[in-house]
Amino acid sequence: MGRWIRHHRKSQGLTLDQLAAMVDASPSHLSLIESGRREARVALLSQIAKSLNVSVSTLMNPQTVDKRTELVISLEHAQRSDLYTSLALQKVRTGPSLPNDALEALVGLHQELVRRSSIAAATPEEARKANSQLRIAMRKRDNYYKEIELEATRILTAVKHQEGPLGERRIRQIAEHLGFELVYVPNLPHSTRSLTDLKNHKIFLPDTGWGDHDPRTIILQALGHQVLQHQPPTNFADFLRQRVEVNYFAAALLISESSAVPLLERAKQGRYIAIEDLRDAYSVSYETAAHRFTNLATEHLGLQVHFLRVHETGTIYKAYENDNLPLPADSLGSIEGQVACRSWAARTCFSEGTPGATYWQYTDTPSGTYWSSAQSERTSSGSYSISVGVKFADTKWFRGRETKNRSKSTCPDPKCCREPLASLQEKWAGFAWPSAHAHSHLLAALPPGTFPGVDSTEVYEFLEGISKK
Repeated sequence: MGRWIRHHRKSQGLTLDQLAAMVDASPSHLSLIESGRREARVALLSQIAKSLNVSVSTLMNPQTVDKRTELVISLEHAQRSDLYTSLALQKVRTGPSLPNDALEALVGLHQELVRRSSIAAATPEEARKANSQLRIAMRKRDNYYKEIELEATRILTAVKHQEGPLGERRIRQIAEHLGFELVYVPNLPHSTRSLTDLKNHKIFLPDTGWGDHDPRTIILQALGHQVLQHQPPTNFADFLRQRVEVNYFAAALLISESSAVPLLERAKQGRYIAIEDLRDAYSVSYETAAHRFTNLATEHLGLQVHFLRVHETGTIYKAYENDNLPLPADSLGSIEGQVACRSWAARTCFSEGTPGATYWQYTDTPSGTYWSSAQSERTSSGSYSISVGVKFADTKWFRGRETKNRSKSTCPDPKCCREPLASLQEKWAGFAWPSAHAHSHLLAALPPGTFPGVDSTEVYEFLEGISKK
């Protein structure tokens, strides 16, 4: 509107002072209206239209006056946005001396700034798509990363570790070998599990409160970013890839390929492969042992496998398969956040098994019969099950194959476990209004920033405080 007022004023050869006198307003007030920084009241707008011999609707024409005016309006709007204000930069004056090509370039830069900002703050859809693409890449390589295995072997050789559990002393030796000092502090930033000071080669860690996490894993993951020469992630897909790689790196050090493969090969020959044996041999969690088994099973044992981490509500938190287990997926191919079939061992182990004990089960599915070994455990965020399994033909290599536990799943057919019995539906349909326990992290937009969820202000203030001591 302001641009149209200016256009008609100038086309009639009127100055701001002249028009202001005609409508009984100050020139500065009219200038603010023309520049779009102030709205005109209806009465004043009617007076302006009458003085310019045009209708009010003409002044409120949604079309821009010309290409330059359109660019000027776009730039002024962009420079008033919260995103631009947060950069604390000077605003560019859009006077007549600013060339059109410069205007166009500035508007283009602002549009690109908005686009990149929206990418950094990944939506749930973008996150699920990135997760799906990463899983496809992992499946293509059978979840085996030769280059990371070589790095882990090189480091273990350097500190002269051959086999068995990787203890605290050896972890410290690895850090020293890589040129880092481990520093335990009581005030680590709340949004971090560890913090690496690249300037002074120190890794800061909490002195207490590790929660459900293995301290060794957190330290090795922090070192992994440096060993694998990671750069600050440019998008969420890059962030996910780096997380998978450092998780793999930590597991490859805790359960070395050179000692684990002979152990697994002997177990296969004796037909008693068991995840709990891998867990006990290296003093790691059942989940870490199960994950590590998926790294080595196809490459060294010729076994195709599946892995699931499922919450007691049935929500899938982690999943991997190269044995064609029919995992549920959304339209983007993402599995995380989907609900596992009630008949799978990942679900039945909660009711049929004992927490901390291994539960075995055969499950008939549309893709064939599968055997799974599962354990459930309670954490600070509820109970989870970890299950690893293979196709029926490969069951002969595993301990627990004699189990009599068997179930049938026809998922994704909704009649399998998604739809209630007809008798129950007839009785209760329309008479139940549950309040859902939402998994908000699966719905909300992911935090923006190079490292999603990390408060950079808190991090830099912490490092500055440490440097002054």
